[in-house]
Amino acid sequence: MLDQITPLILTYNEAPNIARTLTSLSWAKDIVVVDSFSNDDTVKIAQSFPRVRVFQRVFDCHRNQWEFGLRETGIATPWVLALDADYVVSNELTREIENLLPSADTAGYRVSFVYCIKGRELRSGIYPPVTVLYRRDAAVYVQDGHTQRVALQGSIENLLSPMLHDDRKSLKHWLASQARYMDLEAQKLRAANPAELDLADRLRRWRILVPPAMLVYCLVVRGGIFDGRAGFYYAFQRAIAELMLSHRLHG
Repeated sequence: MLDQITPLILTYNEAPNIARTLTSLSWAKDIVVVDSFSNDDTVKIAQSFPRVRVFQRVFDCHRNQWEFGLRETGIATPWVLALDADYVVSNELTREIENLLPSADTAGYRVSFVYCIKGRELRSGIYPPVTVLYRRDAAVYVQDGHTQRVALQGSIENLLSPMLHDDRKSLKHWLASQARYMDLEAQKLRAANPAELDLADRLRRWRILVPPAMLVYCLVVRGGIFDGRAGFYYAFQRAIAELMLSHRLHG
């Protein structure tokens, strides 16, 4: 099935990550990168890989950026593998995708993640599953808080092998990104009907409840204390992100 898939990647200042992502896609005959006018070496690195086509578009929102990549870049294959620039397709996942035999009503596949800190795989990661592989003609993107999600016409199945999430950008960059993300997430939560929110988002609306709970959850419930320094670093990252959100909701 690999020859029926085009990987689609969004980038902005992803020089620390993009080479690993593209290296994991050596099987792809065509790779589309939509860059939001990076001012580092992202485009130069991407163009150094064969079969990579780079497009640049001024960023306005994630939904529009993905829609541009999906509709306006000449993707010809029936399937698309949509990736952030810090996703790495594991060898196990590649083999599983290669052997897929989707039924006629299968519109996409959802994958779970193993979170990494500087290459170390964590047991405590809480990155949610994402639909990354889908039929191009069955997909449309919608904005959802700070990010986007793909809406599909048809059933979505689960892949067994994980994707790696390995973001090696600086802490300064991470803090700046989280500040932008939490502004959008706060807007989403304020506008939502509380009765329609899931338990996690309802708890987020309570003042200063989730940040310490997140720290305990990552370290104790998820076993982050056994991940060493990387586990503590990740747990504090997640707590800081939730603290940013709480400040925006109640500040």
